[in-house]
Amino acid sequence: VRTARHHGGVTGTQVQPQQSPAENTPPTGPAQARAIQQRIADELGVRPGQVAAAVDLLDGGSTVPFVARYRKEATGSLDDAQLRTLEERLRYLRELEERRAVVLDSIRSQGKLDAALETRILAADSKARLEDIYLPFKPKRRTKAMIAREAGLEPLADTLLADPTQDPQTVAADFVNEQVADPATALEGARAILVERFAEDADLIGELREQMWERGRLTSRVREGKEEAGAKFSDY
Repeated sequence: VRTARHHGGVTGTQVQPQQSPAENTPPTGPAQARAIQQRIADELGVRPGQVAAAVDLLDGGSTVPFVARYRKEATGSLDDAQLRTLEERLRYLRELEERRAVVLDSIRSQGKLDAALETRILAADSKARLEDIYLPFKPKRRTKAMIAREAGLEPLADTLLADPTQDPQTVAADFVNEQVADPATALEGARAILVERFAEDADLIGELREQMWERGRLTSRVREGKEEAGAKFSDY
């Protein structure tokens, strides 16, 4: 409620709609804004014009209940549930675009942004996918894999991965040097390189995540000898 004053006297009050969280929008260009609105329209199965009208109202400070009840003519009668979904997706997709810009700037500043990588980043349709792609380029502390690469062990990792039929100990013996004490140390370094490589493979991570969601099972059981103490947790 905002009190209006005239010549020092109170003349009345005006009720203002509560500010909407969607009002805090990251800077996006017209093309990005249209793309976001089109995507939301497709997801909701409504016209882009309805979404555009709702976005304008939300950005102007109107709340979902206010828009649903008093602005039906502007939004083509979008209901409360549709507007809440729209508001949530609007916030998510704007945050995604803001993060995408940060990721592009970061990789570009490292001198590692090529056309193919930029295309993958621009095609990322979720925050998880974007972060998976960014992972190999994200600034991080020195890892075992970094130390192993500096010791010249990446060719060993590549060789073993390319031909698993080789005897690891025999192959690793050729990589012993002043920094690598013995074949076992060489193999440990090669293993660290491969583990990091697999952990930063965006396609692999995405596929494994989907498989876990679709096929994963969570089970629990009482520890042996703890049956009595664990009885109250039997529902779990």
